Amino acid sequence: MDTTQLLKGVLDLAVLAVLREEDGYGYDILRRLREAGLEEVGDASVYGTLRRLFAAGLLTTYVVPSESGPHRKYYALNAAGRDQLTRSGKLWRSFATTMDSLLDDRGLAA
Repeated sequence: MDTTQLLKGVLDLAVLAVLREEDGYGYDILRRLREAGLEEVGDASVYGTLRRLFAAGLLTTYVVPSESGPHRKYYALNAAGRDQLTRSGKLWRSFATTMDSLLDDRGLAA
C-alpha cells in the first residue's frame, strides 16, 4: 500500500493535531509531523494544507519577526479548528477501529 495515498486522507487531521498543543510555522510543523513518524510527508503538501485550513477558517495566523532571517508566519488553531479536530479525531478513531477489527477477524493484524 502506498503511504502517500494514506497521508492525503489524514494530513488535515495530522496538521490540526500538531497545532493542538503549540502554534507553529510551516517548517516547524513539517518537522514535528516527521518526528511523529510521518517521514514521507512532503513540504508542498504541508504548506498547501496550511493554506487550505486557513482559507476554511480553521486556523489563524500571525507574523513573528526573526533576527536571523525572514519573518515567520505562525499558524494557530482557533475555536473552529479545535471543533474540527475533535470531530475528525472521533471519525478517525471509529474508522481505525473498524479497520483493526476487519484485519483481526481475517488474521491479518500485526
